Amino acid sequence: MGDHKEQPLRVGAAVRRRRRSLELTLAVVAERSGLSVPFLSQIENDRARPSTGSLEKVADALRTTAVELLAAADPACSVDVVRAEDTEPGQGQGSAPDPEPRSRSLVRGHHQMHASEFTGDHDAGREFQYRNDQLMYVADGAVEIEAEGRAYRLGRGDTLYLTGGVRHRWRATVPDTRVIVVAVAEHIEAVRDRDHRGRKR
Repeated sequence: MGDHKEQPLRVGAAVRRRRRSLELTLAVVAERSGLSVPFLSQIENDRARPSTGSLEKVADALRTTAVELLAAADPACSVDVVRAEDTEPGQGQGSAPDPEPRSRSLVRGHHQMHASEFTGDHDAGREFQYRNDQLMYVADGAVEIEAEGRAYRLGRGDTLYLTGGVRHRWRATVPDTRVIVVAVAEHIEAVRDRDHRGRKR
């Protein structure tokens, strides 16, 4: 009871707010987007979920972007449970243990916070650089993280905080390592201007 397989966003309210702020009628938006007035009305009243292509057409008609509309959308539910057995498509479902490295999102939908769980080895040669701050927590095993020219060895229960913009790479040093990465979502403007040394002004 209370579990939700999917947490759709109420993008309709965001579309309606944007349209009204521009003082446009549904007919004008329909003409600009090539979509019908009834369909736009259904979107605004959350009776229809637009495809990515349709949402982009609506965004263009409203002189904004699909990302901005999604960022302004209202979540359909403020509470969501992601079960341990929930897997992303293509990650290998079933009861047999998977020896391959895998990851799964711990947060569904488009929110201000993003979290992922990484299990197994990781491509140490892959470099990451996120726009916003993130926290890495070692739930099991151990990892080695290289950031700003220094190597950090983390064991179970250790955390590493990375300021947005810091380039880093990491690898598991123990089999079956499990790392949780929590970060401010990329669409959130949470980073202040930095000088050439990467420090906040």
